[in-house]
Amino acid sequence: MARGSAIRPFRTSAFRRGRSRASVESLVVRIAELVVERQELRSTGAGASAIERNRLQLARAQWELAHALIDRHLPEPAQTAA
Repeated sequence: MARGSAIRPFRTSAFRRGRSRASVESLVVRIAELVVERQELRSTGAGASAIERNRLQLARAQWELAHALIDRHLPEPAQTAA
């Protein structure tokens, strides 16, 4: 077991699922757009705050994609008899 401080302190999830849910396909497109934006930010020497905003948007989109894929592929729970 490693000892010492964590890279980031533990805190509750910053992401919450909203009512509207994007499709897997639209999230894949959004992530690709954010990656291109990030590459442009880095190549033009953008400030740390702009890169951090992009990182958070990218992390959020990836989180949403993971949950969209779970929703798509997780079998429905068995219906209980009434």
